[in-house]
Amino acid sequence: MKKSTKFMTQAAMIAALYVVLVVAFAPISFGALQIRIAEMLSVLPFFTPAAVPGLFIGCLLGNILGGADILDIVFGSLTTLAAAALAYRLRANRYLVPVPAVVLNALVVPFILRYAYQVPDAFYFMVFTVGAGQFISAQLLGIILLLTLEKIGFGKFFSLEKAS
Repeated sequence: MKKSTKFMTQAAMIAALYVVLVVAFAPISFGALQIRIAEMLSVLPFFTPAAVPGLFIGCLLGNILGGADILDIVFGSLTTLAAAALAYRLRANRYLVPVPAVVLNALVVPFILRYAYQVPDAFYFMVFTVGAGQFISAQLLGIILLLTLEKIGFGKFFSLEKAS
C-alpha cells in the first residue's frame, strides 16, 4: 500500500473510532462535567502522524453529530488539532503524549462552555472539572491504551514505512 494511501486510511480509521466513541458515550462526552472516552485516542500520535488529522476530523464530526454549538465545533476541534500536533512532537516520551490534550482542553473548553452554552459555573471550577475529565480519559485511559497497543506490537500496524 502506498504511503499516502496508508496515511489517509489510518487517519480515517482513527476519525471513525473517535466519532463512534463520542456518540456511544454522548451523555458523558459533553458539558462542564465530562469524561470524553474518545480522548483516550489522544495517545495515537505516539504511533503515527496520521493520528493528527484523524483526531481532528473525528472531533469535528463527533461534535457535529453530538449537536454541539458552532463555537464548540470550531474551537473544540481546533484545540484537538493543536493537542494532537503537540502530542506527535512529544512522542519521544510516551508519558508526555497525552499531556497536551489534558492541558489545552482544560484551558479552552471552559471558554467554549461559557460562551457557547452559557454555563454559569465559575471559570476555574470548569478548568478543574474539564481538566479532571481529560486526565481520566486522555492521561489514564490513554496511557493504558498506549502501553497495551505497544505490548501487542500494534505500532507495526501504524508504521508508514514499507513492509519488508
